[in-house]
Amino acid sequence: MSIKRLAAVAAAAALGSLTLTACGGAADAQEAYATPDTPEVPSLATPLNVVASFYPLQFVAEQVGGDLVNVSNLTPPAADPHHLELSLAATRVIGDADLVIFLSGFQAAVDQAIEQRQPENVINAADFVKLLPASATGGHDCADHDHSHDHDHDHDHDHDHGHSHDHSHDHVEDHDHSHDHDHSHSHSHSHDHDMGGLDPHFWLDPTLLAQLAEPVAAALSAVAPENAEVFAANAAYLVERLHILDAEFTTALTPFEGAKLITNHTAFGYLAHRYGLEQIGVTGIDHDLEPSPARMREIREIAERHNVTTLFYETLVSPAVMETLARDLDIEIRLLDTLEGLTQQSLDNGDDYFSIMRANLVALTEGLNVG
Repeated sequence: MSIKRLAAVAAAAALGSLTLTACGGAADAQEAYATPDTPEVPSLATPLNVVASFYPLQFVAEQVGGDLVNVSNLTPPAADPHHLELSLAATRVIGDADLVIFLSGFQAAVDQAIEQRQPENVINAADFVKLLPASATGGHDCADHDHSHDHDHDHDHDHDHGHSHDHSHDHVEDHDHSHDHDHSHSHSHSHDHDMGGLDPHFWLDPTLLAQLAEPVAAALSAVAPENAEVFAANAAYLVERLHILDAEFTTALTPFEGAKLITNHTAFGYLAHRYGLEQIGVTGIDHDLEPSPARMREIREIAERHNVTTLFYETLVSPAVMETLARDLDIEIRLLDTLEGLTQQSLDNGDDYFSIMRANLVALTEGLNVG
């Protein structure tokens, strides 16, 4: 039995019914959790109108607001949020919303619309989540750099899952990363997907997505104070569920610590860092770039040297490059969803953040190899 299969067997107990949950959509995922003890909801003449700029922010708003909010997603199904363009009607929706949730620097059109329309209540996710420097592959094997995995697993949370490998985002301490954001709506972004060298994909670490729950609850409570208790209870329930998901990932991926995670582009830095994997992107953060022949040779060498058995492609990026690599190497290819946006098929299946993340976990445990 290969090292990969031994690790997969060791992780099987942790996965339990995970595969069924991942395939069964959001409804099945809910069965694992008790219904929160939510206070009685006062009636509203009309729900609050919340605008989210892309899916993970929409998900948090829906979970915290429940039936008391209508959440509009500015990014259509299957669209690439990196290159979102807004119609005049969508820009007006931003100005009229009770609350707008966005990530500054990630979607230039949204930044511009917020500056133009000046919505009264705005949450910038970057003010509540400590973003990491972008993982630049630069044609180098991640193993050649200083990735000691000497993590703390300290996210300033009160939740303790007893993780044996202490991950932390404190490894960014050598970078100037103060996040002194100005919320006067005079954002100093160049509006060309300018993240200032930071990786925007924080939601792939469930504990970081959890950090948005309470700020969203507070913002909704400021608009509808009569429902503050409901929003707070919903936020606490979401945080609990996200930390349970984090514990599932930690348990299932512990046997694969140090495994090479080869993807289209480096969108999975937060997931890799949290759970002790080595992310290697064919390209860097910008998935629009074509890899050079030298980079393709380098990826092949990395895969062969580390006995990689699976390459991972994404829903919103063409799999052509990864399919070619997989054929050349005679290895498998699997989907790993960035959750930047849901496809129409995912919507039709009733999938949500939890079911797709659990499908990702199945793909990882079946595809990674520590050999």
